[in-house]
Amino acid sequence: MNSWSNKQVLVLGLGETGLSMVRWLSVHGAHLRVADSRDAPPGLAEVMSLVGAGQVFCGEFTASLFDGIDLIAISPGVPLGTPHVAKAVGRGIPVVGDIELFAQQLTLHGARAKPQVIAITGANGKTTVTSMVEHMCKTAGRDAVAAGNISPAVLDVVMQRGGKQPEIWVLELSSFQLETTTSLNADVATVLNISEDHLDRYDGMDGYVAAKQRIFQGCGVQLLNRDDARSWGMRNPARECVSFGLNAPPTEADFGILNEAGEIGLAQGSQCLLKARELQVAGLHNVANALAALALCRAVGLPMAALLAGLRSFKGLPHRVERVSELQGVTYYDDSKGTNVGATVAALEGLGCKAVLIAGGEGKGQDFTPLC
Repeated sequence: MNSWSNKQVLVLGLGETGLSMVRWLSVHGAHLRVADSRDAPPGLAEVMSLVGAGQVFCGEFTASLFDGIDLIAISPGVPLGTPHVAKAVGRGIPVVGDIELFAQQLTLHGARAKPQVIAITGANGKTTVTSMVEHMCKTAGRDAVAAGNISPAVLDVVMQRGGKQPEIWVLELSSFQLETTTSLNADVATVLNISEDHLDRYDGMDGYVAAKQRIFQGCGVQLLNRDDARSWGMRNPARECVSFGLNAPPTEADFGILNEAGEIGLAQGSQCLLKARELQVAGLHNVANALAALALCRAVGLPMAALLAGLRSFKGLPHRVERVSELQGVTYYDDSKGTNVGATVAALEGLGCKAVLIAGGEGKGQDFTPLC
């Protein structure tokens, strides 16, 4: 038995995450109603086959959608401030997302083969760090799966594995996913950094920061960026805390950089572990990413030698300060995944050379002054 069986559940939004919740909840005995504000959302035929065409509604949300509902399962792209959703919350209808459904299914396992969970968020670098951590865990011989905001959707992975849990879940979590997450108790969690992003969704930075901080619910290790005031400000004195930063580690437990014969070395405490030039990813921001990944993996007990081997072999991700060409002495980098000002500043500073920026896209309410 599970907490969704025979419940009347409204699934809002049919992106990858919404589809995964429809699949998951239909398998677990929920009675589903599904809605998307678009006229022809992706996966519509599959959803109709799972729940019946009469329970699928496309177009503007209406009050009648929410009648008789026990639970709302909301996609990250649907704001909690959507008027009908806000009214439902005011009436006491609980709202969950895919990560909360995942966390609830983990508790069903109890102590029985419960996997370790590494949870990662931040304005910038979270996909790179998530991929690094998964790669390093696998290099250390662990069955590890990266999922969440990075794709695939975590509930899809659980179903594809037939319910068999990996040894380690590496979860990339967006602020939107964290808004509806209350039960996740990660073994180690981090907010890598905070910079302006998604201000078209939040009233201001305080709301954005509060959503990110929800990753620290539970009692696991906190990993914080001591170079980032907002990340460092989330420190809970009652919790074990490890820090990383682009300076000398303040304690033997912390991670940072040391100058070794004129070269930057990645270090824990006073011990230099490897040189920055041994990494296959460029820029100081990727040194910070590597330090965070090391700290996360060490927090779940993985051996240092295997982790360093994993860092040395990690090749990076497409569209993230990816070198694409050199023409007439000019090197071109693709950083099109850097979709906020903080990410772009980090990439430019990390290159450490004169650069010309070609940029475009949606402003999302950001302040572009740091690029001037």
